[in-house]
Amino acid sequence: MIKIGVPSKGRLMEKTFDWFGARGVTLRLSGAEREYAGRVDGIEGVELVLLSAGEIPRELAAGRIHLGVTGSDLVREKLADWPTQVAELAPLGFGHADLIIAVPVAWIDVDTLDDLDAAAAAFRRTHGFRLRIATKYHRLVRDYLTTHGVADYQLVDSQGATEGTVKNLTAEAIADITSSGETLRANHLKILSDALIHSSQAVLFLSHRADWTADNRKTLSDLARQLDVTVPKT
Repeated sequence: MIKIGVPSKGRLMEKTFDWFGARGVTLRLSGAEREYAGRVDGIEGVELVLLSAGEIPRELAAGRIHLGVTGSDLVREKLADWPTQVAELAPLGFGHADLIIAVPVAWIDVDTLDDLDAAAAAFRRTHGFRLRIATKYHRLVRDYLTTHGVADYQLVDSQGATEGTVKNLTAEAIADITSSGETLRANHLKILSDALIHSSQAVLFLSHRADWTADNRKTLSDLARQLDVTVPKT
């Protein structure tokens, strides 16, 4: 029996159910929605596990689920050296969002990462502490800024409304997921022109660390054929 983890609620769950259903595999809730129980019809040997999107990378890495649907941003953020732990089987074409860096609109001379680097150095000279960037994506943001030579900053954790941290004076800039940009504009923030860190979407992932018995590999092969996806050789 192979286990597939799917987001437990909201549009990600609905869109995932639609994607599988269009390929002849029906995912459905088997009880009340709050029970987080489900079933799979249309193929034998597959069990549905309902989890939060943020839990799925961890469960894949631990091998407690064989397959999982979650955002490509979450896998890259939560799993160090993620390709050694999971493989991308298929982008699903929904859940699109961009991880970006945004600064106040009032910073008229800051439009690029080079500008941000200069502004950060000036900020530290003036205020005596590093420019704060609020984010929940510490790994991705730190790696991106390091690659692009931005040094004089500190990341501050934000698990809530990140766009509001600048207005609330707990950060000078933010790095966050956005789809339409409307919330950024409402908070008088602008996206740096060269600060697209990652374009995310929902992806079907395979765990390298799950128990891939001969029977499970046969089930995976049958499922992959029905979904029209290619399983990488391991």
